[in-house]
Amino acid sequence: MSFLPRHILEERIGDFGRPVHANHLTVLRRPALASVLAGGGSQDGVDRALSGMVEVSLRPVAPGQWLAVSQSLPGPLLAESLSAALQGQGAHVVDQSDGTVLMRIEGPDVRRILAKCIAVDLHAQSFAIGAARPMMCCHVSANVARVGADAFEIAVMRSYADDVFGEIVEMGREFSLTSAFDAA
Repeated sequence: MSFLPRHILEERIGDFGRPVHANHLTVLRRPALASVLAGGGSQDGVDRALSGMVEVSLRPVAPGQWLAVSQSLPGPLLAESLSAALQGQGAHVVDQSDGTVLMRIEGPDVRRILAKCIAVDLHAQSFAIGAARPMMCCHVSANVARVGADAFEIAVMRSYADDVFGEIVEMGREFSLTSAFDAA
């Protein structure tokens, strides 16, 4: 018996060739994510080792804990690359690609849409491009990163993805928010 991989939001998002509006929510089909956990007293060494990684965005989760995201490396290769870079640092790496859903929301009204479900100031002066924070999004724990002037990425655990996706789509109705899977 063989199994085909299915995305948790497969039933919610139909690729019907709809036009993409200015405000758009993209769900990445195969994101590469990994959790990095620094062992006791090794946070500075892990920080230094991770700062040299290219093609990897590091997002803080807690002291000594990061969410690593890559747009170019596949999940297992990301975890292997991180493990190799952290060899001897007392850190642990866990591939989270299949257990986490990554959504990208962008457009001129993105901050107004997210203001309905995130209780954090997302203005550029408070939340600069490249900034990431763990926070509640639609009453669910999420990691939110600003990846562009009018673009954010939201990482949530797979089991909550359907609820968060539905809430964001509902919040974006007045702004003609469209949604689709990424092209990859």
